[in-house]
Amino acid sequence: MTVWKASTALFGAVALAVMTGGGASAAPAAPGGWQESGTSRVNSLTGSQGLASRADGTLLYRGLGSIPLDLRMKGWGHIGDPDIAKGHTFDAYQGGDDAQSKMFAVTAPDGKRHLYEHKLDAGEKLNNSFAAVSPDNQWLVSGEWGDQNRLQVFPAPLLNPSAPPAGGALPQAGQITLDKPVRDIQGCDFVSDTRLVCASNDASKQLWPEDRPVLQVDLERPLDGKPVTGRVASLFAVPQRSICSGSFETEGVDYDPARRTLRVEVVPPAPCLVTTTVYAYKPTTG
Repeated sequence: MTVWKASTALFGAVALAVMTGGGASAAPAAPGGWQESGTSRVNSLTGSQGLASRADGTLLYRGLGSIPLDLRMKGWGHIGDPDIAKGHTFDAYQGGDDAQSKMFAVTAPDGKRHLYEHKLDAGEKLNNSFAAVSPDNQWLVSGEWGDQNRLQVFPAPLLNPSAPPAGGALPQAGQITLDKPVRDIQGCDFVSDTRLVCASNDASKQLWPEDRPVLQVDLERPLDGKPVTGRVASLFAVPQRSICSGSFETEGVDYDPARRTLRVEVVPPAPCLVTTTVYAYKPTTG
């Protein structure tokens, strides 16, 4: 949810400082069955809002600089954490404070982009923080900002036959009701057909003991378009390591099933915020 106002000169100077002076010691094994396995960095302008792994193992990044001009001119000023399914790229967009809808842009393998707009239901917040496609490629999960006891579920555009075939209105399907509240979820991704991993930017320690926790959501059954319950547990806190001091921000999360790699993005404090750190994790058990 970060807004960037850093100059190119500042980016170059701080990026160099981070790369040459930010060598912190490796973190110990994280709770929840994950071991930190590496770090990388990406330009925050084009990579701080989220990431998704392609079939070949390369990564797609999204930042505020990734928003196409035509969509920005239509009022879609924020892009969330993306996902990729069967070669289709799913992007989550939200508008300004007076928005009455949210939008998903789906780019097919042939490069053609299709726009799906969802008019806000009663009580629904305008935020559209992320897009996560279920492993069967039939359901699209997203989430709102602030304190929430649910995740939203939609038919996956272009992949689920119940969605319009080439763009249009996208109604909700049965939502995921969480057994514990969550706050400021920035991104989620599926680890299996009944498990998601989500990145929270909650630093209050009111809901969870960790500062900016990575959460696990276990579903009672695979998504089928009907209401389902999710059991929430905290896995570990995201690392907060930087040569700059101040407030960090958790952003996107991705799980690459082929390489069994979990990645979480963390934006460091100013002025280091021009470069986002991507932390990689491997499961500690088979």
